[in-house]
Amino acid sequence: MDMSGDRFEVTELSTVNDPPDSRLDAFNQHRNLLFSIAYRMLGSASDAEDMVQETYLRWQKISDQEIRSPRAMLVTIVSRLCINHLQLARVQREEYFGQWLPEPLLTATAADPTLHEINESLSMAFLVLLERLNPIERATLLLRDVFDYDYSEIASILGRNEAACRQILHRARQNVTQDRPRFSASAEEGERLMRQFIDASTHGDMDGLLALLSSDVVFYSDGGGKAAAVPNIIHGSRRVVALLLGATKKFVPKDQVVHVAQINGQPGFISYVNGRARAVVTVDVDGGLIARLYIVTNPEKLRGIPDLHTVN
Repeated sequence: MDMSGDRFEVTELSTVNDPPDSRLDAFNQHRNLLFSIAYRMLGSASDAEDMVQETYLRWQKISDQEIRSPRAMLVTIVSRLCINHLQLARVQREEYFGQWLPEPLLTATAADPTLHEINESLSMAFLVLLERLNPIERATLLLRDVFDYDYSEIASILGRNEAACRQILHRARQNVTQDRPRFSASAEEGERLMRQFIDASTHGDMDGLLALLSSDVVFYSDGGGKAAAVPNIIHGSRRVVALLLGATKKFVPKDQVVHVAQINGQPGFISYVNGRARAVVTVDVDGGLIARLYIVTNPEKLRGIPDLHTVN
């Protein structure tokens, strides 16, 4: 695997003579870790799955002499593929219509093994903060602070020396630490607030909504130019409530079905119309109030949300 500047070349080497099952078993053993890294790197479950599949293809073609540790090699491949993908995607995100939010991920239980660990590193708030970082900074921060790799391992994965990795991590932490989310709500409190929010917004209860939102609540929405959304971030409870009630009257069909769910490890719900996901809403709770509200309506980002008959 060669590196030129910040552009990694994950070369395809000659096919080895390992028994196919041996390579497949090693890959399957670490597949969940690979997806966990890729999703947090890219903010997209579909792109993460593509990176995992590409990792397997590259993994099959690496010679025995290059593999000291299957886990280390697989993580190196997926990390470098994600860095390359992000470098190409940055232009697309700069040209994205309105706000860009991560592709919402339905997290069924806190014990879900497919995501390494369900914690604040999966939250919309944290993934949005990661957009401040360049791909190398993003990879370094995640590998160190989320996946607990030491500096020597990160240096090997990124093809840098340890001193450079320490500097990159310091810079990355400075860019995200100040606004890093601190979630104080229990799962029960989060679900209770979510159900109260649904009830108040459904019935057009302005006072009820104001009682649930912090005065400096922040509202994010992502329609990608393909569905109803607000192109700018909205601040303040009264502005957010006015927007929500207006949007409910104008855009929400009467036949929608709401399903409360855990989204990216946080309380949320899925709005269904004709059995298909139309919007995904998730919130951050702080001090017993909703501090941030995220709504994704871009249909391309809802493809991974199961149909209503599947989640019920």
